[in-house]
Amino acid sequence: MSIAPDNNSPQLPRVLIVDDSRMVRASLIKQIRANFDVREEADGEAGWQALLLDPTIEVVISDIGMPKLDGFGLLGRIRASKLARIQELPVIIISGEDENEAREKAKTAGATDFITKGTPTVELLARLDALVKLAQTRRELEKSREQLVRNYHGDVSVMAIEIDHFVELSERYGHHVAQLIHRKMSKLLSAKVRKEDTVAHLAEGQFAIISPSADLDACGAFALRMRRAIETIVMTYKEERIRITLTVGLASAHGDRHMTLEELIALAVARVADGKTMGGNIVVSDSGEVTPENVGRFSRLAVSVDHALTQLRTGSVDEVRRRLRELVGTMMPLLEFIDTEYRTGMPLGLLAERANLINIERTEVGAPIRAPH
Repeated sequence: MSIAPDNNSPQLPRVLIVDDSRMVRASLIKQIRANFDVREEADGEAGWQALLLDPTIEVVISDIGMPKLDGFGLLGRIRASKLARIQELPVIIISGEDENEAREKAKTAGATDFITKGTPTVELLARLDALVKLAQTRRELEKSREQLVRNYHGDVSVMAIEIDHFVELSERYGHHVAQLIHRKMSKLLSAKVRKEDTVAHLAEGQFAIISPSADLDACGAFALRMRRAIETIVMTYKEERIRITLTVGLASAHGDRHMTLEELIALAVARVADGKTMGGNIVVSDSGEVTPENVGRFSRLAVSVDHALTQLRTGSVDEVRRRLRELVGTMMPLLEFIDTEYRTGMPLGLLAERANLINIERTEVGAPIRAPH
């Protein structure tokens, strides 16, 4: 797979620069205009009005000393706003000197970052890029949380996925090549997950997949398949072959554990760190390394029954037929329960045999299942 420029690039993220110095605004715009769309205002009051009227702004860079409304006043309004899109905006406070007092005041007031005028372009772009990704991830996670609350009350699992040696890739081939690898990985993940899953960007080269109604076994199986698939992909750049590997951390919360989505993601990311200390190119769960041998009883069988039903309703019979074995395995516990409750004597052993379900350690496979007295 060759690395080529993405001709369908999304619109550049918008940054609001608020500074009463035209020269400072012009200097900042020159530094970031290749990577960001810029809106500029000359005082805090005008900056505040811009925020109210322009929902596309993703990051604010504000001077401290300005007429009408200074930087601290603007920051206070942002953090006190009743509009979530404004209240949660990343805000960088910029000053002419590296003043500890100003830095502490900005931090206390809720500033996300603090830089001095004259900050090198590379550093400024890196900070802005990180803040934009952070804001995007928060929105994606909030959307996922709302969806989970509406639709699911069972297990929720998180996979944190990191491209191994991503920083080294960036240093060797250039940041633009690393970004292309990141985007291609994002598209690949989005194409492979279920429709009810959500792919979120945590940082450059790092993703999270939020999977409702999926346990660790199912996620472990998916992670192993994804890791093996990535190992077979060869990317080329200037006739040089690039191979990538993944380290994956898994975390899951049952309904009675009351873990928040943020806590689950943090736990999965921590397990990625554990995997990197073990050498990388590995899947790590609560019990250590996940392998095909220990991934679990139903690991190879996890598919979405709802998705299969939708495919049947829309006539995609062949798609369902290709996953029929996995579907039988996923539904087997439910079928066993139904057979026990209604004493139907369903030939589940024969069904398992016909579906060629290996590694399913059913008690008395093929024998009638007796209902409890």
